Amino acid sequence: MCDPCVTNSNSIGLVSTEAPAEQTHVHGGRLIAQRLKAAGVSKLFTLSGGHLFSIYDGCRAEGIDLVDVRHESTAAFAAEGWAKVTRQPGVAALTAGPGVTNGMSALGSAQQNNSPMVVLGGRAPQMRWGQGSLQEIDHVPFVRPLTKLAATAETTAEIPDLVDEALNTALRPHSGPTFVDFPLDLVFMEGEVPEGSSALPDPSTGPAADATEIDRAAALLRDAERPVVMAGTNLYWGHGEDALLRLVEGLGIPVFLNGLARGCVPADHELFFSRARSTGLKGADVAVVVGVPMDFRLGFGAALGEDTEIVVVDVAEPGRPHPRPVAAECYGALPATLDALRDGAGTAQDTGRWLEELRADETEKRDAERADLEDDRAPLHPLRVYGELRELLDRDAVIVCDGGDFVSYAGRVIESFEPGCWLDPGPFGCLGTGPGYALAAKLAHPDRQVVLLLGDGAFGFAGLEYDTLVRHGVNVVGVMGNNGIWGWSTTR
Repeated sequence: MCDPCVTNSNSIGLVSTEAPAEQTHVHGGRLIAQRLKAAGVSKLFTLSGGHLFSIYDGCRAEGIDLVDVRHESTAAFAAEGWAKVTRQPGVAALTAGPGVTNGMSALGSAQQNNSPMVVLGGRAPQMRWGQGSLQEIDHVPFVRPLTKLAATAETTAEIPDLVDEALNTALRPHSGPTFVDFPLDLVFMEGEVPEGSSALPDPSTGPAADATEIDRAAALLRDAERPVVMAGTNLYWGHGEDALLRLVEGLGIPVFLNGLARGCVPADHELFFSRARSTGLKGADVAVVVGVPMDFRLGFGAALGEDTEIVVVDVAEPGRPHPRPVAAECYGALPATLDALRDGAGTAQDTGRWLEELRADETEKRDAERADLEDDRAPLHPLRVYGELRELLDRDAVIVCDGGDFVSYAGRVIESFEPGCWLDPGPFGCLGTGPGYALAAKLAHPDRQVVLLLGDGAFGFAGLEYDTLVRHGVNVVGVMGNNGIWGWSTTR
């Protein structure tokens, strides 16, 4: 085992860490670290690169752990994983040129998952820009389409404000990734230490959605006989789980979850359903769609009944139009918005018969799985593997999914009971996310079980990161399904 810091760090030319705490001017790398620390950042995921040495030195001086990996994509996925399990910005530092380009898949993943993460890029020296320095390339034009903010520090003095802006922008709804890179010469120059600190945005606070839209949605819920809630990832980012429970318990509404919303209503709650999703969405007269786009996962809206009245609730307006008409759009802080919907709906219709219908469908479909869960044939059916695994899982175990065909079965039968316990790649569908996610999850929650579910194809993308887990003493259990094929794409 070793501490979560860059190995052999004394051999990579770090600057002195002996500057006194009261110093009013420090080098740019320490300015970066000070702003990260002020925001509560405790881990920096990275792969050693010369353009980053000043940042490493600053982090060591400020007490931020450096967690080094074997490939920059894993560093960036670990930053996204940290965001997913903590709901705070995860931070990665990627060296210039190929270091940044290697992290672009993680930026794409974070963009589509709305994961708040900050990537710090190394950059060739400003004083030699355009002359062909090592790994010289302008990162900003090609990372900008994947980020909420992409900028380059032009002076050492502006470094603190840029880091603050990147952290704040990453958290503001819709949350997502940001990028700032730092020319090599500027981070070795000294700048003034700023006074004070700025608080990060709190997505759990803020005003409810427009009152007219809430009144329209509440009226629909009052009259609904077959209401449902379909909630997704932005429920989690918006800290809306407690308010959602108050809403559905108060009105007797069945709930379906996907993405990071899994666990926001415990899987053993009487109003939670999964197997009856098709029946519930198709049969609903009113569907409250919370924090999830009507994308391919909801059949671009076709998963809902043709006559279903749709109420959209989210932390902010979507970036693209809805694929079908909606009856009300409620955009605002989720706790306030969901509580306002509950209060506005007052005494709703009795949903007992509707719940009984869905529970019968749920039970029938769960019973139909039993044969595969207990199948003794070899080779093992994936459901048999997961049937055994789920008996060993703690209630707060973090499940990390990295794969296609093999992992899809886990999504059906592995249950979540608390928020932040289900980490899959999300709509970007990028393989190789798992080891980085698992690394971050275990560092954030060292006392919890962290189980990494892998397809054999996915393992090939980042399997060497098991070395990272071993070096840092990070105890993760991996379960790999080796079917020897790309099960969703090919046959033997």
